[in-house]
Amino acid sequence: LDLSNESTRKYPEPHFNYELRVESLHEGFITEELKLAVYTDHQIFNRYHRPKVKKRRYSGGISFKELKDLKMGDYVVHVDYGIGKFSGFKKIQVKKSEQEVVVLRYQEDSLLYVNVSSLHKLQKYSGKEGTAPRITKLGSGEWARKKAQTKKKVKDIARELIQLYAKRKMQKAYAFSGDSGWQTEMEARFEYEETPDQDSAIKAVKEDMQSTQPMDRLVCGDVGFGKTEVAVRAAFKAVMDHKQVGVLVPTTILAEQHAKTFIKRMKNFPVRIEALSRFRSKAEQTKVIKDLNSGNVDIVIGTHRILSKDVKFKDLGLIIVDEEQRFGVSAKEKLKEFRASVDVLTLTATPIPRTLQFSLMGARDLSVINTPPPNRQPVYTEIHSFNEALIRDAILQEMSRGGQVFFIHNRVKNIEETAEMIRHLVPDVRVRFGHGQMTGPQLEKIIADFYAHKFDVLVSTNIVENGIDIGNANTIIINNADNFGLAELHQLRGRVGRSNRKAFCYLITRPIETLTPEARKRLLALEEFSDLGSGFNIAMRDLDIRGAGDILGGEQSGFINDIGFDLYTKILNDAVRELKESEFADMFEGIEAEIELPETLVEIDDTALLPQEYVADNVERLNLYRRLSQASKLEEIDEWEEEIKDRFGTPPKAAKTLVLATKIKLFASKNYFTKITIRAGRMWCVCPKSGSELGEHYFQNGLFQQALKDLERVKLDKFKVVQKDDVVRFVIQDIPNYEHAFEFLKRLAK
Repeated sequence: LDLSNESTRKYPEPHFNYELRVESLHEGFITEELKLAVYTDHQIFNRYHRPKVKKRRYSGGISFKELKDLKMGDYVVHVDYGIGKFSGFKKIQVKKSEQEVVVLRYQEDSLLYVNVSSLHKLQKYSGKEGTAPRITKLGSGEWARKKAQTKKKVKDIARELIQLYAKRKMQKAYAFSGDSGWQTEMEARFEYEETPDQDSAIKAVKEDMQSTQPMDRLVCGDVGFGKTEVAVRAAFKAVMDHKQVGVLVPTTILAEQHAKTFIKRMKNFPVRIEALSRFRSKAEQTKVIKDLNSGNVDIVIGTHRILSKDVKFKDLGLIIVDEEQRFGVSAKEKLKEFRASVDVLTLTATPIPRTLQFSLMGARDLSVINTPPPNRQPVYTEIHSFNEALIRDAILQEMSRGGQVFFIHNRVKNIEETAEMIRHLVPDVRVRFGHGQMTGPQLEKIIADFYAHKFDVLVSTNIVENGIDIGNANTIIINNADNFGLAELHQLRGRVGRSNRKAFCYLITRPIETLTPEARKRLLALEEFSDLGSGFNIAMRDLDIRGAGDILGGEQSGFINDIGFDLYTKILNDAVRELKESEFADMFEGIEAEIELPETLVEIDDTALLPQEYVADNVERLNLYRRLSQASKLEEIDEWEEEIKDRFGTPPKAAKTLVLATKIKLFASKNYFTKITIRAGRMWCVCPKSGSELGEHYFQNGLFQQALKDLERVKLDKFKVVQKDDVVRFVIQDIPNYEHAFEFLKRLAK
């Protein structure tokens, strides 16, 4: 109030104390005295208050190179020179500047120096573990022959792959309509904030469903990273268009768990969801099948029972497959029939090598959920020989914080004695056991009681591997862990650590020295990859341990051992691209030929590196170099610079020059220049050779003429064109510094 104003003075001065507070309101309240009801928007629209996740930008695609850190002595594949051994770093003098290079050792102690800007050409060798690769002899032509030979053989496999892919692309499936109001409302009731990867997976699935081509998408995300929510939204979308959905899961318990999740997420909507498993009586199963046939059931969730001949859908629109690798050949053959005309969504935590390869080659689409939910912590994993004191201490430690324990013992024959042993070890603890040979209602009751914390330790076989979601159980002890597969162990470990509490996983084995090399590697891989989101790393290690097997029946692990898995995948992708442009050109009409941008070489006089006194650790420096050399966007280079500033302090001049050189390289490549030299206030830009594939594309498609026009507009007369033999160069005047060169190339690229 303005008390100097006469008109406001007549108001009485207030006679009460007050305090102003600004806070967020999670829920409303009702005051009887004031007859006032206050609701938040979350209550009115039935939305949850959810913790916000800081959105981070992730670079597209998955790179094995990011998954594997190099150590001294590791085998490395250089795309152009072959297989050598990583021998650390060295600083060398190039003209006037000092440069840091990676040293690779080849046959007869030949050395190859790889500039830090070309580190993306290096891949860690990944073949069948236990078999050392043959090191290449530099200058012998052996590597070029091996690559050409592999490409020739791979083309036969690629031909079959393209036919399969093209067949799928030519099929027509139902195109679902856009999101309805109910879809938006149902999604708003999700009680967590979607992680960035989860968000992009949901968008990709919806786009696939709205297309006329049958969807075949693999969503790969670690246990507890929110794959089920992707499936829930896809299923609801299908039902909104009056289509039926089949959800295929590997275990009866998971069918029940998924049914509960789907019903909870879709309550208050007219969607009928049924589970079809041995937990249901014969009469209940018959009724579900009959209602499915007449169209009265919208979503059916079950084990391979839903693929039986007597199960018929009235109007099937979507099949969701959870952990496809757990199904047998006959189930997969049946799924193949569906794939031709029905949308298929596959969820997995650890894709088996074959599934992984298939997706990486584009025979099916791939989405990866790498981001853990907020507050999630990695599971602490240890390997031990059988030790009663350790088991007792682990159980007591979990009990002391009010938690529960899974004890996995995969033999029904003596599971009761194992439960008795635990009762004897820890007398005050409530112990029960469960296994797959129990009746449905018995097993269901045990799981429900464990969920309700009516007992503390559940001794069970691996039936709990998928789908048991008990936030209060945060210790798992796996007996005879050496008898399990790697993906299976990862899934079992995923039963704990599903809340924000620290979780523990103990792998109990026979004495380490009695284990087979493979079993030892599996257990060590699990101990090594205990970080969040390591399912993909585990799949890659599985590929190492087991070898890659075959794709489409074409036996090719031989080539993989010769050249490494990463390069094999690259050659396969190149073969697919070439076949699309030649033999199958009519099938892919309208698709523009992909021309790879050149690998630009940047020559400057100043030192461009990360000084050792700035980043002391060699492995860390190597990883930073590799990430920078893989950057394909300006934002990624800026993020990298921000990160080093944040971690190591203000970058020295050499590091800033390295960043600028990388930006120059990026935009020079976008302009199709194969080499850039900056010296004495000038910049030389080398165009592609006229005889090469890239050169033909550059000169025949008007790119050279366009570059000339742009240069005239940007630099007027301050440039000249020089031709020597079959190489054309632009010489640009007035380039006082690297910043100026970068800005110029960036402007030209626009």
